[in-house]
Amino acid sequence: METPAHIDSRLTELEIKTSFNEDLLEQLNQTVFRQQEQIDALIREVHELRRQTPDGGVQRGASLRDELPPHY
Repeated sequence: METPAHIDSRLTELEIKTSFNEDLLEQLNQTVFRQQEQIDALIREVHELRRQTPDGGVQRGASLRDELPPHY
């Protein structure tokens, strides 16, 4: 049977671990939130760039010859 001091010690350790886990979870949540903001900004930027191109950013009928560097 465990002594009250040992139980208190284990409880304190669990509380410390829980506190660290809560902090880590909050940091991870903030990271995911910032990444989602960056993804959303990049999506808006891609949509804007597509809007600015004459064909909407879609190449139609492009051949591999069109992809050759100018020195060929």
